[in-house]
Amino acid sequence: SGEVEHRGGCHCGRVRFKVTHSPEIEVYSCNCSICNKKSNDHFIVPESKFELLEGEDCITTYTFNTHQAKHTFCKVCGVQSFYRPRSNPDGYGINPRCIDEGTIKSIKRNSFDGINWEKSMEVSDIKKHSQVL
Repeated sequence: SGEVEHRGGCHCGRVRFKVTHSPEIEVYSCNCSICNKKSNDHFIVPESKFELLEGEDCITTYTFNTHQAKHTFCKVCGVQSFYRPRSNPDGYGINPRCIDEGTIKSIKRNSFDGINWEKSMEVSDIKKHSQVL
């Protein structure tokens, strides 16, 4: 299927994970209130292709508004290396900057209009990324 194992984690190294995904990743840049503030670019993987390796005890979660998105981050260094997006609660949004070097070959960037979330969901193909093919 052309997938590789990507490993990554937070800045302090306490949170470590692995994901199985193509080396060519499709990243979404969202402009909703929280994503805009933290420059949240992410690629989405199905839950079955994500594994937390270390640091469950170092993860804390922030939610707001609908409380559907689970913004997880390391409570030691503050880095969000992955989270559960509102658009894909059956998957994970992975911060490509938190992937260890050497497995990402290319990045295609897409915009997602999170300010107009409902309209964007009607026209975006973002949901397909958390489905296992």
